[in-house]
Parts: sequence; C-alpha cells; structure tokens
Amino acid sequence: MKIGFVSAILDGWSFEEMIDTAARLGYACVEVACWPAGKAERRYAGVSHIDVGRVLEDEEYAHHVLDYSRSKGVEISALAFYPNTMDGNPDKRAANIGHLKTVIRASAKLGINLVTTFIGRDQAKTVEENLETVKEVWQPLLQLAEELDVKIAIENCPMLFGPDQWPGGQNLMTTPAIWRKVFKILPSDHLGINYDPSHFVWQMVDYIRPLYEFRSRIFHVHYKDIKLYPEKLRDVGVMAYPLDFMSPKLPGLGDVDWGRYVSALTDIGYDGFTCIEVEDKAFEGSREKVLESLRLSKHYIEQFVI
Repeated sequence: MKIGFVSAILDGWSFEEMIDTAARLGYACVEVACWPAGKAERRYAGVSHIDVGRVLEDEEYAHHVLDYSRSKGVEISALAFYPNTMDGNPDKRAANIGHLKTVIRASAKLGINLVTTFIGRDQAKTVEENLETVKEVWQPLLQLAEELDVKIAIENCPMLFGPDQWPGGQNLMTTPAIWRKVFKILPSDHLGINYDPSHFVWQMVDYIRPLYEFRSRIFHVHYKDIKLYPEKLRDVGVMAYPLDFMSPKLPGLGDVDWGRYVSALTDIGYDGFTCIEVEDKAFEGSREKVLESLRLSKHYIEQFVI
C-alpha cells in the first residue's frame, strides 16, 4: 500500500508547491483536487491543483503535470472532484455532471485512470426516489468511464453535517445496504468505492466487515478519523446534526481502530493507494499547522503501513 494525502488541504498551494510538499514529507502519492474555478460551496471543496480542462486542450501542460510529479517521485493516485451529481437544482446538476465528465477524460489522458467522487443525492427526496434517479444520471457517466477505461471510486460520506444539507444529505452511497442496491442498478465493474472508515463511525456502522464483502469494489482508500463525544450524543441524540456530536480528526486522534482496519486491508489483499484526508479544525489557520497535520498523520499511519 502507498501512503498519500488528499491535496484539498493545501488550498492556495500551486500544483508544483503541492507536489514539492508531498515529496519533502516523504509521501508516495497524492489524490489531486480538481474542482472547477469559482467559489467553493463548502469547506475543503473548490480547490484545483490540476486544471482538467487545460489538460485536454494543452499537450504541454498535460506533459508538465506528469513529468513534474514523476521527477519528484510522487504518483497521482486519482483525480478528485466531489460534487452532487443528483442535485435537485437542474442547473447545478448539469454543471456538476459536465465537470465530472471533464475530470474523467483528463484522468484517462494522464494515464491515471481513476476518479474519486460522490454519487450525489437529491437531499429532499427519499432513498427510494434517489435510487430511481441514480440510473438515469450515472449510466451515461459510467459508459464514458468504460469507454476510456477509467474507474470511478465513490466515497461513502453522507454529506449530511448541518442544516444546509438536511434532511437527506448529498451523497446516496453511504452504507453497505445502499451499496448493494446501487451496484445492482449499476453493475459496471468500473464503479467502486473510495473507502473511508470514519463516516461509518458516526453512523454506527461496522467499518471492518464491509471490507471483506466489497473487496473487489474497493478502488481507493482514505485515512481519516472521527471523534465521537458521548456526552453530546446523549444530549442531542442520533437525529441531531452530526457535527453536534462528533468531529473529524487526524488518524489516531479519534475512534477508528487503525490496527484492525489496516489488518483487514491486508487480509483482503488490498495493495493500492491509501490517502490521508485532513479535515481536523485543530490543524487549520496557518501553513505551519497544515504541514504539521500531514507530518503527524504520516508518522502515525506508518505504524501500520510502510
């Protein structure tokens, strides 16, 4: 397994600065944020370290992206864009789908052949209604991915944290039960999972057992932790906004049992990319704190992955 990080935490760094940082800290890979230009709708979004539109139009730029990362000994694990492709607003939905198609094409052109993303959800509709929509939205996207031999890895984040994402959240593929339904509707072998154990912690879902059932669908892995606050949970209950009773933390500072998690990954023979995702507010506010978060996270995970 190769240890990397999600580049979105380095907002404001250029592509070259981001790759230099990864190399200097000893990371083997990066999952590169590729949002379109414009204002971010949420934290850790809106970051673009590779201009995917330019990759398709400018051969010199595309070669530079590959040559620079190779010269520093840092692989690109995937191109990352996490939008809501099933947004209830038709204009937003169309824009998100359009940019995701560009990301897929750029991933193929660069020879990366992996895109990490969300499947999306209309947050005002039921799970059953969204399962009807998923086929309509995703069959054309998967057809493009299959034609270009690009795998799509869906992260299991519910995107349900506060009132702006209430009541249903903005990502349908949140639990093993729903994964089974989506994979039945969309049986493409190019559709898989970007597995993040932290989201199962606060959903009270077993984050070890699904690794065995879905081993052939795990295309990419995240290392992020979640800390539950039992006293808060007892006060607000599981129906509250999740951030009222939990918070994202660096690996080792929350409730994930990383020894068991990595052990299970070795059981199933996973030997792909594993990327640290930093969303810990205790390490925000300066470049120094961000860099420290990447140093600490790598040092911790190296207990289990070398």
